[in-house]
Amino acid sequence: MKQQFKCIALAAAALGVFGASAANAQSAGSWLVRVGATKVTPHVNSGDLSPPSLPGTKADIKSDTELCGGITYMLSDNLAVDVPLATPLKHDVVGAGAIAGVGKIGELRALPVTVFGQYRFLEASSPFRPYVDAGLTYAKFYKEKSTAALSALTGGTPANPTTIKVDPKLALTVALGASMMFGERWFADAHFSKTFLKTRATLSTGQTLDATLNPTAVGLNVGYKF
Repeated sequence: MKQQFKCIALAAAALGVFGASAANAQSAGSWLVRVGATKVTPHVNSGDLSPPSLPGTKADIKSDTELCGGITYMLSDNLAVDVPLATPLKHDVVGAGAIAGVGKIGELRALPVTVFGQYRFLEASSPFRPYVDAGLTYAKFYKEKSTAALSALTGGTPANPTTIKVDPKLALTVALGASMMFGERWFADAHFSKTFLKTRATLSTGQTLDATLNPTAVGLNVGYKF
């Protein structure tokens, strides 16, 4: 009987230690680091390419999936600062509107830098914690490339092809997500975000095209709490 009592006491003590740890699962001062994958899908509302061009000449941008992650610092049990991280995105640009049948007209890389203010619901000890984010994104576009199809449409030649430049922009991003602890320090995280982004592409011919991109992102991550 004494031996059983000792075992029960040790088990209770162990649960107490785990409970104390779980009570601070995502509490003030915690660092949360995550890694996974994200799919970014632009929802393009394209204007017309400025003259001289075929009326209704528009563009669309395809989605891309890349390695992602992020770092979260808990300012309090509910408030946090979150910085998503990802490898640069690579998007194909295709013809739309009057030139929908021409296929790929270019490609670009995007490097969005975002800082969120985050609010996590429920208690710090809760294993499941939904959250909302709001912040600013600086969207940097680089390594823009055109195709022979775009040059043919805009008067370029193999010796002097038409080139593209996309303006960087600052935009509002909002997100919602949730994390689930499994164990003392490991957690899974899923999130959905939308960035309210407009930009302008300028061709070497002097023509411009304004577009609303409004990309959404869906990410799945595994993380660790320090």
